[in-house]
Amino acid sequence: MNATAHLGNGRVIENSAIGFENGKLTLVADAKTIRINRSAYSKVIDAGGKQIYPGFIDCNSSLGLTEIDMIRSMSDNYEVGEMNPNVRSVIAYNTDSKIIPTVRSNGVLLEQVVPQGGIISGQSSVMQLDGWNWEDATYKADDGIHVNWPRMYVVKSPRAEPEDVQRQKIQRNISDLELFFREAKAYCANSAPQEKNLKFDAMRGLFDGSKKLYVHCDYVKEIVSAVDMAKRMALKLVIVGGADSYLITDVLKANSVAVILGRTHSLPSREDDDVALPYKMPSILQKAGILYTVSIESSWQSRNLGFMAGTGVGFGLTQEEAVMALTMNAATILGIDQTAGSLEVGKDATLFISSGDALDMRTQNVETAFIGGKEINLDNVQKQLYNKYQTKYGIK
Repeated sequence: MNATAHLGNGRVIENSAIGFENGKLTLVADAKTIRINRSAYSKVIDAGGKQIYPGFIDCNSSLGLTEIDMIRSMSDNYEVGEMNPNVRSVIAYNTDSKIIPTVRSNGVLLEQVVPQGGIISGQSSVMQLDGWNWEDATYKADDGIHVNWPRMYVVKSPRAEPEDVQRQKIQRNISDLELFFREAKAYCANSAPQEKNLKFDAMRGLFDGSKKLYVHCDYVKEIVSAVDMAKRMALKLVIVGGADSYLITDVLKANSVAVILGRTHSLPSREDDDVALPYKMPSILQKAGILYTVSIESSWQSRNLGFMAGTGVGFGLTQEEAVMALTMNAATILGIDQTAGSLEVGKDATLFISSGDALDMRTQNVETAFIGGKEINLDNVQKQLYNKYQTKYGIK
């Protein structure tokens, strides 16, 4: 009751009443226009002066697959080999990760967990950040297949291979990838093949439209090449990274290609680019009418996702556009927009209450959070250590 509700679809209710039952939102309204029967609810929270948001959604994450980056035995995020569409990140997801509580403490409640490595890395899944095991945490299994597009630039350096050799390798890598896709499409055209090929069989969803193709690439040539292949094979394409996507917004829009931007808290990829270009990227895509979201391409840094989107507000986005980028936009890209991404009646009650602006590190303070209507514990190891040493040195 009484909080400012950012609905995730661009709308704001200044003095809201939000109700849910059995994990689903049953009431989203202006508290001034309705009469609430408080006795009908088992718990009522007066959130006057606070902010309510749909749970933030982080795409392209390794959360739950990587615990400590520098220790190989604590990473389970890639397999050997180049073509691994049959690899499923969902079964490697570790719900006991100590990082997960630190991420959800900042309002990130859903994650797209993505395998890495090789040319075809495998299949990602959308996980909710609460659950005893990976089965409990699975929100949408195997939502798409991830491809690391072969690089299409020539390195000019005394130590580099001759340019013609590099160009031949580029062409060969792309040809090999397209051949794999053509063979997989031919295989999937047969509903009952005599011999089962696990790699090709894993790609059925791409060709029947139930899964998306996530292509990781940055430069114009790579993006255009990926768009061309997806168009020829009638695939639903999402570009991940997309550092040059601002240069070809017309191509992306004409082909209905969404973009998961890479880490915008970074320097531009070229020395002569505007130093603030990464900060402006969300605004550029927003004005061009491209469906996009932002990602942080990490595990533990996922907790800073809201702050990264908040930087976009200082470089052209409105406050609600930035919130929408992390909620409804991300849900639409991942194909979960019917149940998540906004505060609307009938959708899952996955939301959080912050005492301040959730996009501003100076004021953000998540006090209460719910995933599927269940209130979650916001304690984490970092808070415990903070309190431990505050007490040790008599600060409180």
